[in-house]
Amino acid sequence: MSQTSPTVVVLTALAVEYDAVRAHLGDEIEELVHEDGTRVECGRLAGTDWRLAVAELGEGAVNASALTTQILGWLRPQAVLFVGVAGSLKEDVDVGDVVIGTKVYAVQGGKVTPEGFHARPEVWHGSNRLLQAARSALRGQNGVRGHLKPIACGDVVLTDEKSAFAEFIKHTYDDANAIEMEGAGAVHAAHVSGQLDALVIRGISDRANPEKSSEDKGGSQERAAAQAASVAVGVLRKHRPRGSGDSATSKEGPQYGGDHIDFRGGVFNGPVIGKRVDRDR
Repeated sequence: MSQTSPTVVVLTALAVEYDAVRAHLGDEIEELVHEDGTRVECGRLAGTDWRLAVAELGEGAVNASALTTQILGWLRPQAVLFVGVAGSLKEDVDVGDVVIGTKVYAVQGGKVTPEGFHARPEVWHGSNRLLQAARSALRGQNGVRGHLKPIACGDVVLTDEKSAFAEFIKHTYDDANAIEMEGAGAVHAAHVSGQLDALVIRGISDRANPEKSSEDKGGSQERAAAQAASVAVGVLRKHRPRGSGDSATSKEGPQYGGDHIDFRGGVFNGPVIGKRVDRDR
């Protein structure tokens, strides 16, 4: 596989999410190992120019932020997606739907005063280029109900929609349609890394209520992860690498006002830190 192909990184937290993304890679998959032990698997995303690297980071925003920073500095991708499952915060967002984060809120920052807790939220917006690709991709996704809406992120597993924390989310982040744990850490790392397109895509596996465990045991996480991975692949089929516009086939060239300036030098053509491990799929 050519290492001069433009790279996109897809991050996941759970094995079920990782497996759902990996299923979309081509037959030639290789494992890269960073000198600090972090591993990614890479393969060609069929029908695109992308070299896709998928990583399983584990749970939590702090962990996601640290490992995302490491992976971005290592592989120097043009875009990063965080793909996985989440709980619904809205009645009209059903299990099996997919929420694409127009905004990602870090919900736990604030100040405690004698008058109570005053939220000091942080928010990151999804890349316009990726959001536009998502809008286009969803029009051709059969069997997928997508929502381009904000997502709340906190290091809390929410299983009680009547809890004080659930009421806090509803009151302070009323436009959030889903809640999860890692997105804010990943998009913060992407933000501080410079000019990098980033997006969070979450399949709904539960309603953040006491039935979460039974829904998970019933296979809802597998279905939600598969839906999110399908949407992510659809987005990448629409999202063209910077500098790849062909005036004969694409309306993203300079004559159409397209932005082809690559501030990151995003083609991955540097040395691989660590070692490559060839693996059969």
